[in-house]
Amino acid sequence: MNQPENHPVLFFDGVCNLCNSSVQWILKRDPEGRFRFASLQGKLAGETLPAHGYDPADLNTVALLNQGRLYTKSAAFLQVMKALGGGWKLLYYLGSAIPNPVRNLVYDWIAKNRYRWFGKKDECMLPRPEWKLRFLD
Repeated sequence: MNQPENHPVLFFDGVCNLCNSSVQWILKRDPEGRFRFASLQGKLAGETLPAHGYDPADLNTVALLNQGRLYTKSAAFLQVMKALGGGWKLLYYLGSAIPNPVRNLVYDWIAKNRYRWFGKKDECMLPRPEWKLRFLD
């Protein structure tokens, strides 16, 4: 159940309050447990992401690894919306109509200011017991 190759894995900045809130938001809307989560500061990110051409030390974006393909920034967000289905899938289609460079300008602006606007923790969050198996090291 906890094998990353069987589930999309969302890599996120583990000390960012906005990122942690986003992960909790996804967890609440993914009761089937499709997604797994791993901190960019963690071991799995360091072992996995460089093989896909991504430096896990770059904490300014989320990275979604799904079926061997890596999505970053706004593309990762849109893939999550698509996978959540229902009305969230509509966000995928609407967002996909906006050119990737334009979407990423907005994404980068938010990422650049996220600590100032939302703050950050001294260490990565601890998941609720019922979500613990969905977090990878």
